[in-house]
Amino acid sequence: MQTIPTPPPYSSLVAVGDSFTEGMSDLLPDGSYRGWADLLAARMAARTPSFRYANLAVRGKLIGQIVDEQVDAAAAMNADVVTLVGGLNDTLRPKCDMGRVKGLLTEAVERLAPSCRQLVLMRSPGRHGPVLERFRPRMEELFACVDDLAAKHGALVVDLYGAPSLADPRLWDVDRLHLTADGHRRVAEAVWQRLGHEAEDAEWHTPPPATPPPGWATRRAADARFARQYLLPWIGRRLTGRSSGDGRPAKRPELLPYEGPA
Repeated sequence: MQTIPTPPPYSSLVAVGDSFTEGMSDLLPDGSYRGWADLLAARMAARTPSFRYANLAVRGKLIGQIVDEQVDAAAAMNADVVTLVGGLNDTLRPKCDMGRVKGLLTEAVERLAPSCRQLVLMRSPGRHGPVLERFRPRMEELFACVDDLAAKHGALVVDLYGAPSLADPRLWDVDRLHLTADGHRRVAEAVWQRLGHEAEDAEWHTPPPATPPPGWATRRAADARFARQYLLPWIGRRLTGRSSGDGRPAKRPELLPYEGPA
């Protein structure tokens, strides 16, 4: 009988990134966001006494801002596990220098990998639809860089891009940019398993059961709501050089014992 190796006892986690790691749109009753990193921290804390957790992620951040504002702080914490997800916001900009993006991601990995026991990188999920098709070449160029960096620096890669469940529009919020609570739960499960833990949901990558597609009128109403509430404000921020994360502090800026949502 084959023995499954027990994963090492990780006692601390630091999450670095943008809105995906901050937890949008996994909304809690008090108006704050939870997200996959909080869910992962809760699982790890339940198994490790005095487990500590920091989440430096801020919505809207580009990879250059992540490097400037989060990477050194994360490295200084010397956590057991560091997760780094960044660069996708850059790929969605009309003008994107992929060489610069990959160079900055490389800089982040080179600074974080020596500071922790295990660095975790991700191939971010992509929602089926015209946005994914338009930006797919950039995203896949970014993910190829992620794979190369992981191989060079001993990082783990969580392949969310290749998971059918996370491409399903039903697992994405009405803004079409952020995962639902179920989507974040599945990401937490994927990272949990990649760290070597026994599966709690072996089918996280499988889409929910099929449901009848919405009718034409429902789709057009959803499109109009999306354009009014999310697309036009997003375009306005791009035109004025603003970001949804301007002035926002890190979610959990200190590496402290995890006792539940911030």
